[in-house]
Amino acid sequence: MSQSTTQNRRWVLASRPHGAPVAENFRLEEQPIPTPAEGQVLLRTVWLSLDPYMRGRMSDAPSYSPPVEIGAVMVGGTVSRVETSRHPDYKEGEWVLGYSGWQEYELSDGKGLVRLGENPSHPSWALGVLGMPGFTAYMGLLDIGQPQAGETLVVAAATGPVGATVGQIGKIKGCRVIGVAGGEEKCRHAVDVLGFDACLDHH
Repeated sequence: MSQSTTQNRRWVLASRPHGAPVAENFRLEEQPIPTPAEGQVLLRTVWLSLDPYMRGRMSDAPSYSPPVEIGAVMVGGTVSRVETSRHPDYKEGEWVLGYSGWQEYELSDGKGLVRLGENPSHPSWALGVLGMPGFTAYMGLLDIGQPQAGETLVVAAATGPVGATVGQIGKIKGCRVIGVAGGEEKCRHAVDVLGFDACLDHH
């Protein structure tokens, strides 16, 4: 689906799911693309990261982070380009990491944005190995797990962004790395591409 030059398409939370989310829990809306005021930038979403934490944000149960309100845009990390800038610190064409959520365009005053430069070689990596999943893998394994060379490291969800990164760090630290994944194809990927020593298919 190509992006419109006049309309901002956005997915909002229409109802709270019970169990696994279904299509009816979301609603696609279209609004005119907003115009930035002085001190704002208009961001165009290029990549959106879909992460497990989003399920928790759909519920109104007590949590570490507030729920998405009914009718509000679904949350999500994004890599965007600055389409129009009326902000002194941002130029048109720059890439930024932010949290525009499930929509094609967003206005921002610059708070919370991480600049990725004008021509990054792999901007989407800011949502993966160089972003929140990579940081989760790094801190979880090295700060909490503290693996030692020669140990066996078992990695669940081995081919996901966190698990894949944990496996790479484990190999660097000299561990024997065993992945757990769902399906023969994912297990082959873990061993042949990611370099795991073995992979267990939980299906």
